[in-house]
Amino acid sequence: MGAVSNRSIFNHGLAFLGLLAFMVSFTGARIFTTLHPYMWVVIDGIHVHHFWYGLVMITVAGWLGIISIRPVHRRLYALVFGLGAGLIGDEVGLLLTFGNYQSELTYVFVVCFVVVALLCLLLACYKDRLKDDVTGIGTNERLVHIGVIIAGLSIAAFSGGNFLAGSIILTVAVAFAAAGTRGLLARENSSPHR
Repeated sequence: MGAVSNRSIFNHGLAFLGLLAFMVSFTGARIFTTLHPYMWVVIDGIHVHHFWYGLVMITVAGWLGIISIRPVHRRLYALVFGLGAGLIGDEVGLLLTFGNYQSELTYVFVVCFVVVALLCLLLACYKDRLKDDVTGIGTNERLVHIGVIIAGLSIAAFSGGNFLAGSIILTVAVAFAAAGTRGLLARENSSPHR
């Protein structure tokens, strides 16, 4: 019989990245909708909520996460999944208040408390694994992650109708992601394990 691995099938680093991304996205969406309660994206008379952006993000990231075996990709998918889940989580409040963006519900604090508690629990119980899984990534992978987050921020500018600012922010995001991807591909091509 083969040796049984002590490593759990549960990837604590991916869970940590996903929760962290959720917190950033949820908090960012709450701040944005609080500061700009009447700023909407309307296409052909239909108000497109950020729930739909989140749904697309978690669907794509979830599917790619299922079919991918590369750690670099799986961390990126966890990040995108968490960002999308944060957008959906913010819209749950909209559903609970029947469309009242100004409602001050305690759900925001409950969600933030639960996510922070889970992050702290992961840190307390799996500090060494998290250090390897999360902080052990290279500069090129960090550049890709930063590019994805900046691209998400460009949505705020586009939603506000400021296409110039949105385009500039998106261009910066693509530059970060492209530089990181170029570095990852160069490293992969020079690797003797090809």
